[in-house]
Amino acid sequence: MKKIGVVTSGGDAPGMNAAIRAIVRIAYSRNLQVIGFERGWEGLMRNQSKPLTPRSVGGILQLGGTILHTIRCPEFTVKKGVRKAAQTLSSDHIDGLVVIGGNGSFKGALDLSRETDTLIVGVPATIDNDIYGTDETIGFDTAVNTAVTEIDKIRDTAISHERIFIVEVMGRSRGFLALTAGLTSGAEIIIVPEIRSKRENVFQTLKENSRKGKRSSIIVKAEGAGDARLLAKEIEGYTGAEVRISVLGYAQRGGSPTARSRLLASLFGNKAVELLLKGQGNKIVGLQNGQVSAISLEKSCKTEKQLDLNLLFLANMLAT
Repeated sequence: MKKIGVVTSGGDAPGMNAAIRAIVRIAYSRNLQVIGFERGWEGLMRNQSKPLTPRSVGGILQLGGTILHTIRCPEFTVKKGVRKAAQTLSSDHIDGLVVIGGNGSFKGALDLSRETDTLIVGVPATIDNDIYGTDETIGFDTAVNTAVTEIDKIRDTAISHERIFIVEVMGRSRGFLALTAGLTSGAEIIIVPEIRSKRENVFQTLKENSRKGKRSSIIVKAEGAGDARLLAKEIEGYTGAEVRISVLGYAQRGGSPTARSRLLASLFGNKAVELLLKGQGNKIVGLQNGQVSAISLEKSCKTEKQLDLNLLFLANMLAT
């Protein structure tokens, strides 16, 4: 193992830069060269890269986003594109590749592993927290804190105007962010894609809250769990109360990473380099039961991480 590459792919997440920094500095301490491929898989296919050194990654620990940039790359979803990337790894004499990203990135990494002898290790960084093989991903804690901060502010207005607010957080198909943000902000109702919430249950909860003397409510909904505008109209028709919608959007993907996200980035980066030095590839690193460990890349890609429904039950109890 003499030379490794680093690529950030898919949606950005706070802490990606911290992971890049950790990988580069740990690698250099073990006499490894590091190059960073820019703009995700496209940079790997087109061999757009730059050397990364301990000095070049100075001052990035606290920065959101990724200094290597990332874009969507449809060309990489077909075999021709994957083979282009494999050719780059061969021509650049890359012995190991660290892929920092989420589910889509890891599926791309799995396809690439079948076309190259380069050892590949995945570092999970996504605000969705939906990677099987790790209890938490880099950036998740930051996104939760961003959402909770905004929900707390919205609650002030909800109480003042005695209104119902639907706060939509990110999560196209998974509800980890909505569930954690909803629980920790005291939301009265949490709606996630994994569970089909019956409208009648939502109406009944709001009616019961009103009976208890609650004049305002916060509904936290994942973006993939239905149309917020339609839900707002239905609630207004049923309750006669004013309903407002607040979409938090891409703010959840940006910002300075929390200490927790920086810690995971440092631990995961160190583990990724350690695996490569041991000649172990086609794995992802992660946190399981408080320990940094690794599992098969293929198993991670082919296994769905389960949402902890006990947390939803707890949130419902705490919201009474």
